[in-house]
Amino acid sequence: QVQLVESGGGLVQPGGSLRLSCAASGRRTFSSYTMGWFRQAPGKEREFVAGIRWSIGTPIYTDSVKGRFTISRDNAKNTGYLQMNSLKFEDTAVYYCAAGPVLVPTASMYDYWGQGTQVIVSA
Repeated sequence: QVQLVESGGGLVQPGGSLRLSCAASGRRTFSSYTMGWFRQAPGKEREFVAGIRWSIGTPIYTDSVKGRFTISRDNAKNTGYLQMNSLKFEDTAVYYCAAGPVLVPTASMYDYWGQGTQVIVSA
């Protein structure tokens, strides 16, 4: 079992930045899992944002955030991060971190989820 808690969301102006954190705890070590970030805007389905394997490897991103968002993790701290730069109105959503066995952009493949943190991009 892994428990995930996101933090770092908030209100930001277009062009601004936020850094989301995902703190993991539980009986299984965080480093055993792939970490993903997803988001869900009002009235829309949950969508994949970024993911990273537990080992060294190339992260993957959805096209709309490439070049603006950076996913990272610190297994020693059991914490994952999503650095979001050049934020746009359309980035407004609840952001969730998730842990799963494989690096895929499919929500159903992730076993553990946090409660989400709200990001609002507004002028």
